Amino acid sequence: MFLGKAIIWKCLEWRVFERGLRQVRCLSSGSQLDLGGIYPPIVSPFDQKGRLQYQQLESNVQGFSKIPFRGLVVQGSNGEFVFLTSEERVEVVRRVRQVLPEEKLLVAGSGCESTEATIAMTLKMAEAGANAVMVITPFYYRGRMNSAAFIQHYMQVADASPVPVVLYSVPGNTALELPMDAILTLSQHPNIIGLKDSGNDITRIALIVHKTRNRNFQVLAGSAGFLLSAYSVGAVGGVCALANVLGEPLCSLEKLCLEGKWAEARELQYRLIEPNTAVTQKYGIAALKEAMGWFGYYGGFCRSPLLPLTEAERKDLRNSFTSNGWL
Repeated sequence: MFLGKAIIWKCLEWRVFERGLRQVRCLSSGSQLDLGGIYPPIVSPFDQKGRLQYQQLESNVQGFSKIPFRGLVVQGSNGEFVFLTSEERVEVVRRVRQVLPEEKLLVAGSGCESTEATIAMTLKMAEAGANAVMVITPFYYRGRMNSAAFIQHYMQVADASPVPVVLYSVPGNTALELPMDAILTLSQHPNIIGLKDSGNDITRIALIVHKTRNRNFQVLAGSAGFLLSAYSVGAVGGVCALANVLGEPLCSLEKLCLEGKWAEARELQYRLIEPNTAVTQKYGIAALKEAMGWFGYYGGFCRSPLLPLTEAERKDLRNSFTSNGWL
């Protein structure tokens, strides 16, 4: 099979027979990075004074390394990267790479508001040990962030990056969505290998998979809440906040989907929806960090201006896990 500039790709194919689903994952003869799998977007643990706790960070990574994740996403939204200095962002990635087993991918968030700053951060993340970078959409001047602006931004970043680039669309945080036409154009760049889509629109994810199926482009679901649906339409994996807490069950859900065991997968997906909503849309990072403590990890505090949970919120959060059999 020839894709792009006469590059020969080896294709690994699996078939899921319920509803006639067929998924094809294409790997190159050496240059293409296979993103398929589950990733927790890990938190940045702080103490009560807002200081990074690197020992606890490393302990969390050691725990995650025992779970069959494809890798970790570092400096995603759940890592509170907007509250870190540039030096802290790079140091967190460097510390994680030192502890993370070599076979696990490290995908580092390198997005900044300007193209120049994003390129500079991307180079630093690669030097710190990232296997790929995930680049969030610039959003401060959202009124002028149209397809042409996004295409120029990502093309320049991808041209300069020594590691593969993953697009990151998270309208819940940025109040804008990476347009479909921009994604389709960018998917043709040889160093842009995929998209993390956190928009909760399974129809959009299906269309992206469909429109890019003959290209070297992989789609990752941005939430555990629609992970089963994303797999059913051809996504290759998920970057899921809930994986910081329920990593093993999410990896089990992935396995069930890939094996075509949809009835079992559906029952497991049902049990993940409420706790996932609680640690994302409802209560956010403070809830995720609180829940991590219940499962043997260190979440710690959030940096100001994010506030800790109230006692009522904490009780409601715990009920989301207990009522679904996780505690």
